[in-house]
Amino acid sequence: MKEVEKYYGTGLETARLRMGSGKLELERTRELMTRFLPPPPAIVFDVGGGTGVHAFWLAEKRYRVRLLDVVPLHIETARTAMAAGAAPELLEAVVGDARALPWPDGSADAVLLLGPLYHLTDRGDRQAALGESRRVLRPGGVLLAAAISRFASALDGIKERYLFDPDFAAIVERDLSDGRHINPTGKPEYFMDTHFHHPDELRGEVEKAGFELDGVFGVEGPGWLAADFDAWWARPSRKAKLLHLARRLESEPALAGISAHLLAAARKP
Repeated sequence: MKEVEKYYGTGLETARLRMGSGKLELERTRELMTRFLPPPPAIVFDVGGGTGVHAFWLAEKRYRVRLLDVVPLHIETARTAMAAGAAPELLEAVVGDARALPWPDGSADAVLLLGPLYHLTDRGDRQAALGESRRVLRPGGVLLAAAISRFASALDGIKERYLFDPDFAAIVERDLSDGRHINPTGKPEYFMDTHFHHPDELRGEVEKAGFELDGVFGVEGPGWLAADFDAWWARPSRKAKLLHLARRLESEPALAGISAHLLAAARKP
């Protein structure tokens, strides 16, 4: 986890979902949360929730939210926002590990796992995080678990022309082979060591943890690949087209992986 703390300790996460195609990811993630979460005032555990971008949005909608993240800066940022009155109050915001949650069995109506599954590069660690999520959920509770698509770096390499760099091309080859995204270059634009899921792999890991799967959904669809994304997003009619296409293709097996992110929706039996 030290690499995660070092990478996010720079403050990059605070702005990521407010810039470029991150805005599409944010809107679609919230759309899927609205579809699958139980109504407020349900208790939601936002595990690996960063600085609270989703936690605060849910708190505004009267959900009771506990935020946990492994990066101390993220939790400090969330607490500072609450103390300054710039964000709604959460039940708590604590530093912690997705593999060992500090809460009792059956204490949540829903768990968001929107980062840990790609930062935990070992399958056993991912299963531990999923198992902990299942433990703290009440029967019938909802899990929403995000993953990065196995094909994201290949597509991003074309969009951003990173594939011109032989080092990045080698990273892509490894990603496509087994999903292990290993960045030996030190270039932050090539991300950190992570795991990129095939849609079937994400489905299998969630089911193995004992969940009943509602589906694995493509979050962004192909819209994030637009070279002039900000121009599309700035015009309501074009933004609507990007969102329509993402919705239209979210469950299409042949194209699920074209999204940069995947979202598994499941329930504890």
